[in-house]
Amino acid sequence: MGIYIWGTGCGASELLEQGMELERITAFVDSFPGGTEFLGKPVLLPQQLTAADCDLLIITARHADAIGQTCRELGIPERKCLFLKNNSFLTDRNSECSAAEEILGKELLQRLLPRQHIVPTPAQLAAGILPEQELTNDYVRLATLELLCRKLAAVPGAAAELGVYRGFFARCINLLLPERTLYLFDSFAGFGEMAGASESFQAAHANTTVQKVLDIMPYPDRITVKPGFFPASLDGLEERFCLVSLDVDFYETTLEGLRYFWPRLEKGGYLLLHDWGNPKLPGVSEALKQYEKETGASLPAVPLCDVSGTLVLSK
Repeated sequence: MGIYIWGTGCGASELLEQGMELERITAFVDSFPGGTEFLGKPVLLPQQLTAADCDLLIITARHADAIGQTCRELGIPERKCLFLKNNSFLTDRNSECSAAEEILGKELLQRLLPRQHIVPTPAQLAAGILPEQELTNDYVRLATLELLCRKLAAVPGAAAELGVYRGFFARCINLLLPERTLYLFDSFAGFGEMAGASESFQAAHANTTVQKVLDIMPYPDRITVKPGFFPASLDGLEERFCLVSLDVDFYETTLEGLRYFWPRLEKGGYLLLHDWGNPKLPGVSEALKQYEKETGASLPAVPLCDVSGTLVLSK
């Protein structure tokens, strides 16, 4: 029986941690593989996947629409495809109403359409920079980021991300704040030995390099990369910040990130604590509790209903 897993990232790691036996997997599939093997199993390009040999394809990546289209082109029927991410979606009930613009005219139609609407993608992020599948990947998180960045015009300071991985969210920050220096902190080698990452979680985060991240930045001249394990990677940096993304998954580094960045966040600035509401990574919320205990105050924050439970802290 041929069981294939689409994705070699966090979704694949979660699948294995939830009980899927590695020995049952025939191979992994990835559109942009970091190598020819993942956890000792072969990694195939989608075009190498043979429909006749595939009894079950488990899709752990979030780009469900694009992957579904590829599966149809490969002749893999829907009954063989199990989507573990983005298997439900919001739709615009007016999207197929082609007669409206023809009859009413575009200007009148735009005035009539609802303005408070969750379906349209963020305006700046949709301006031809990011692929559509990435925009729909985590709409709430990206739309919130764009809204927050609009509010930062009068707030001084640089931007930063601790926990860059392959640079997707950093690219969004770079696009939305092109005039700001963006500091990127990451080991670019997975997690430290004491973090508590499983073998599969470690392997899922190993497929990244500084150059790969810089290659996708719209304004690379505004990027300052600080490689290495945090906080040693600070190397004496003293800076003030208007926006900070903390996305390091585990307790110790999250706590160190809060200790460094929160006191240096300008009034009116925002700190985005990714995975705060993720039950699979409880160390993030525990780190915030510990920091609030140390400071003796609860930090003002609003939780998001995005994919991984981001908490937006504001000053």
